[in-house]
Amino acid sequence: MSKERRIEKVLWSIALPGFGQLLNGKFLKGLLLIGLEFLINVQSNFNKVIIYSFQGDIQSAINHVNYEWLMFYPCLYFFSIWDAFKDAGGAKKHYSFLPFVFGAYFVTTGLIYSSRLKLFGVLFGPVWLPMLFLIPGLLIGLVIQKIMIQTLK
Repeated sequence: MSKERRIEKVLWSIALPGFGQLLNGKFLKGLLLIGLEFLINVQSNFNKVIIYSFQGDIQSAINHVNYEWLMFYPCLYFFSIWDAFKDAGGAKKHYSFLPFVFGAYFVTTGLIYSSRLKLFGVLFGPVWLPMLFLIPGLLIGLVIQKIMIQTLK
């Protein structure tokens, strides 16, 4: 499969968990992931929280989010992206899952602290802080992946 097709499937999976699986012909898995995404999205009030966050009303976002449901979202999201990537033939390197796993872990950690952790004196809330935490998560995952690959040699 071409690199462009793998990228297409990953990007559709980023747009909505499950779309990449549908493109890969994994219909049951794709429909299950889409159903879970909708369930978590509705139960956590995620769309409303995203709107408040983009409008800069972080306190309203914090007040409306259901953290107990939203905590499921990062793992579902990153599993869906990795799975679409893997099924499209993109997981050729050993430990290619590590950046996705650490990304999910760090985003979840950012979500846990999003209602009270201030960076540079600013409260980022349940959308922006987890997004910021993604960067070190991916980097740490890539570094650990590289270390693990070097250890195999």
